[in-house]
Amino acid sequence: MASLLFFTGTMDSGKSTLALQTNHNHAARGRVGRIFTSQDRAGDGRLSSRLGLSTDAIEVDPSFDFWDHVVSALTAGGRIDYLICDEAQFYTADQVEALARIADELQIDVFAFGILTDFRTRLFEGSARLVELADRIQPLQVEALCWCGKRATHNARTENGVMVTEGDQIVVGDVDEPGLPTPNIGYEVLCRQHHRRRMTTARARAVTTLNDPLPFGG
Repeated sequence: MASLLFFTGTMDSGKSTLALQTNHNHAARGRVGRIFTSQDRAGDGRLSSRLGLSTDAIEVDPSFDFWDHVVSALTAGGRIDYLICDEAQFYTADQVEALARIADELQIDVFAFGILTDFRTRLFEGSARLVELADRIQPLQVEALCWCGKRATHNARTENGVMVTEGDQIVVGDVDEPGLPTPNIGYEVLCRQHHRRRMTTARARAVTTLNDPLPFGG
């Protein structure tokens, strides 16, 4: 029986790396898959990890129809044994429902990877529907860490170095741009306590510098 599996964790927990590894493992056994992603930092049509690994992928925008794509490929004589779906938090609820239908009616395994909540600690639409429909939800084993050393559970967004809790849900940041020293929009992971206090790494360094002449972490 095919399954819809959802692998989830914060940023920096290795979800895209796991997506690439999952594809490699299945392809090495002779299985044929399709790779999808949405708004990857490497640009349209690329699935990339922060370790520097990347591969071509099919870009998923809000109008993309998973069911039509897969059925058309199969009707044309193609073979599809599994789907790798990265950045699944950006998918629409209808797209996630199509993935569940593909697993149930076409018996194609679906491996979805994504983060649960945005910088406001609110569930993404795609992640919420995956939590409701997935056969299994698998937290990633690699734990991202807050600057304090505790397990990171929340994603924080910064604008010009200052943490914000309002704004558009989806803004791609943490992207290297030639000629710019640092991106205007950045992201980092924090524990719940420091997310609530808006205590980012930069702010913690500033507070430490004011109260202790020793270097941060010294």
